[in-house]
Amino acid sequence: MQPAPPRGEASPAVCEGPQPTVPMPTPSPSRAPRAAPSPNAPASYEAALEELEQLVAQLDAGQLPLDQLLTRYQRGAELLAFCRTRLEDVENQIKVLEGGALKPWDAA
Repeated sequence: MQPAPPRGEASPAVCEGPQPTVPMPTPSPSRAPRAAPSPNAPASYEAALEELEQLVAQLDAGQLPLDQLLTRYQRGAELLAFCRTRLEDVENQIKVLEGGALKPWDAA
């Protein structure tokens, strides 16, 4: 046993053997908290894709002023993130339906 440290001094940390670790549960992707939808969120995946296609056409035309280019680019990034999230959600639903394993899609 170690003697107590003099008053005003912190005692050194003493580790007496391995300490058990308790794993923290991690939320599954389908149950992970998601950010609240923005007020400009599209009504559906299809609506987002249609708006994204229109934005790409406008950007490709090269006829927009710089500030509008930036605004439309930012909106396109939001729409892309929405579409990716929606696709991941659907993929997770399919995994649940398939018993946890995503099976290859057979187009035939």
